[in-house]
Amino acid sequence: MALGVTPDRLLEVLRDTIIGTVRREGPDLSARQFGVLLICYLEEGPHTVRGLAARLEVSKPAITRALDRLAELEFARRGPDPR
Repeated sequence: MALGVTPDRLLEVLRDTIIGTVRREGPDLSARQFGVLLICYLEEGPHTVRGLAARLEVSKPAITRALDRLAELEFARRGPDPR
């Protein structure tokens, strides 16, 4: 593990993060939305709907809905593919 972080510590951080999102005022994230957010944040982009769908093994419409919700909550920004 990098920097001596144990799997148990990572699980504690995940638990605390999920509990924090559930307890805060306003909407919480679904598992799919949380997964998309983590991939976009932790993995080098740019990210496409097609690439995220393949990475998570879900449909493109499911990713589009997740991204729309993340954008609505201001956790993500969407833009046209320059290609």
